[in-house]
Amino acid sequence: MRMTFRAFGFCLGLGLASAAAALETDPVQQHNSNAIWFENWIGLSNATLVVVAPNGRITSIQAASGTPVYELERGAVQDGTYRYELSAATSEREEIVNPADNGRGEPAASKAKSFTMTGSFTVSRGAIITPDILTED
Repeated sequence: MRMTFRAFGFCLGLGLASAAAALETDPVQQHNSNAIWFENWIGLSNATLVVVAPNGRITSIQAASGTPVYELERGAVQDGTYRYELSAATSEREEIVNPADNGRGEPAASKAKSFTMTGSFTVSRGAIITPDILTED
């Protein structure tokens, strides 16, 4: 029996509720030795990237426009698997089913659809690496 796994081919959820909107092209995770970011950032805004380090430390990065970038902290890097959740508003709109009247004028009838994506990356010897394809024979 031969099974192949790619470390970035599956997602690890953070236990946060999410609703993913179907985009024409989903963002693609990219990295160098000390940072991760996303390409194909079309139609997304108001992004939040939440990263959980192997020791449980949570870091949140926000970007009103463009891709959020997570950078490893010099001298405080822990080797292991880091998990992340990326959430953003799409350019699509959806109806607000039960609008709230907050006394500040007409309640909004629609809101931006949300996009959510989860994943992980690996740090070894203080640098982000691309894991090799694991093969089990």
